[in-house]
Amino acid sequence: MYMLAANHDVEDYPRWKAVYDAIDQGALGARFGRVNRNVENPNNLTIIHGFDTVDTAQAFINSPVLKEAMAEAGVASVPRFELFEELEVVEY
Repeated sequence: MYMLAANHDVEDYPRWKAVYDAIDQGALGARFGRVNRNVENPNNLTIIHGFDTVDTAQAFINSPVLKEAMAEAGVASVPRFELFEELEVVEY
């Protein structure tokens, strides 16, 4: 499994969330998504998506659907994308 972390600022969280929820993330190859908000800056988000392959994750990053949604949702900074290979999952 590959984890894609996307960090960016938004103008307005409820506006962003409405657009995020309207996108079929699974159709873009995501297996799951986790939305995280910075505790010191509630307009800074880090979204984690899981993908089966690196190619699927990279296609997600380059998707015109994603780019259009980010503009519509009020993403206010250049997104920073980082791709990780999941090596272990431990639950406590």
